[in-house]
Amino acid sequence: MQISARNQFAGTVSAVHRGAVNAEVTIAVNAADTVVATITNGAVDALGLAVGHAAVAVFKASSVLLGTGAPARLSARNVFAGRVVSVVEGPVSAEVTLATPAGLQVTATVTEVSARTLGLVPGAEAYALVKASSVLVGID
Repeated sequence: MQISARNQFAGTVSAVHRGAVNAEVTIAVNAADTVVATITNGAVDALGLAVGHAAVAVFKASSVLLGTGAPARLSARNVFAGRVVSVVEGPVSAEVTLATPAGLQVTATVTEVSARTLGLVPGAEAYALVKASSVLVGID
């Protein structure tokens, strides 16, 4: 299956914490980076998700918030620190890709004004933030 979401990360389920309705699923995508998703218990069961199973974390570039400087205390479960590796500027929006020290590349779309105001240029340090509820989980 092919999908339009820019951020698709294959990995291994490293934790599943169930609540009454939803579960928090953590997917290790490399030695240092994880992606946390909040999905229903029904989805966990339907996908057969368990620790050690392969899974894919997916989120749209428009679901990613970018920031510079040390991030404040936030409710976003996924905070990726890294450096901007590319910026594609348009008249209204910019596509910004950030790479973590371990090599995970997260792509965000932000307004061109935001990219400029935050100083998002290649080499700049930045943070990508994604709420766990914005992450979809899939299996092959």
